[in-house]
Formats: sequence, structure tokens, C-alpha cells
Amino acid sequence: MAGKKQFDMDTALDASMIQFWRDGYADTSLDDLSRATGLNRSSIYSSLGDKDTLFLRCLDLYAARYGEKYDAALSCAATEPVAAVRAFFDVTLERIADPELPDGCLIAQSVMAIPALSPSVAAHAQQALGFQRLRLRAALKASRLTDQDAEAFAVHAAAVNQSLAVMSRAGASPAQLLAIVGVTVDALSQALRA
Repeated sequence: MAGKKQFDMDTALDASMIQFWRDGYADTSLDDLSRATGLNRSSIYSSLGDKDTLFLRCLDLYAARYGEKYDAALSCAATEPVAAVRAFFDVTLERIADPELPDGCLIAQSVMAIPALSPSVAAHAQQALGFQRLRLRAALKASRLTDQDAEAFAVHAAAVNQSLAVMSRAGASPAQLLAIVGVTVDALSQALRA
């Protein structure tokens, strides 16, 4: 049929996301995206947008995919806050351990590359990072923590979660990553007992 797209948009977006995740925004060229998706430059532009537009779409895809998993993990926070936070970290640890995925976190590496990003892309990356803190804060407020403690633990847990991605990219072992999570989960458990 004339004019029918000969590729799957979801597959092309996923391949683009993996490319940006693997090499970062600044080190990903249109030629890299073309190789990753199997599309020529004009098809990328006409179907997926320019590099900034495509990158924003990839950030949104990544945030939605893992956001759903984080939300599911935190769903029991009102009754089992420690288990919920542990499950939250498990989402990240499982992603890190998946050999099919690049090391690290697309959002964390995007935020670290803010000087190389356009202002609108930088703002979008910062917003995506902020969603993690907001998600944690809402879950912890549903537990027995005060608003102030829920905010403090949300900021801390979000920072630890991002550090897991950075530490994994730097070669930390699974045991080291679990130990990092353990310190945070133990601190939350103690705060809830106090």
C-alpha cells in the first residue's frame, strides 16, 4: 500500500532509547540512530522528529516504563513501607542486572549531561528525575512518617537510587549495590520504629 510505514514505531523508539541510554545524548549521532533503528535519516526526521524531539520521546518512554514498575513496587507503602521501598530499589537492581540493557540509568546520565543539552531537553530531564522523588514522597506520606520525614527519606532514597545506576556503570558489584540499598532500608525501618 502506498504511503504505509514499513516499520514499527514502538520498536524504533525502543531502539532509539537504548542507543541514547548506551552512548548518551551528546555521543549519539543521527547515523547511530539510523543504525539502531534501521531507518534512514529522512525517515527518522519525518516519523520520529529531530534529535531533541526523539530524545524527549525516549526519556518519556523510559520514565513511563520504569515509572509503572516503581508505582507497582510502592503500592503497598501505606501498610508495608519498608517492603515497598525495598521493592522500589529491586526495580532498579533488576534493571541494572539485565544483560540486555545498558548500564546505568538514562535519566541519571541525561541529568549529568545537562551542560550539553538544550534548555528544553535539560528541563525535561530534570523533571523526569523529580518524578522519582515525588513518587517516593507520596508513598512514604501514606505510611506513618511525618510530612518532613517523608520528604527527607524521599530525597535520600531517590538520590540513592540514582547512585545505584552510577555505581553500576562504574563497576560496582551486585553485592555492593545490595549493601547500599540495605543501609537506606535499615534507616527507614529505624525511623518508622521511633
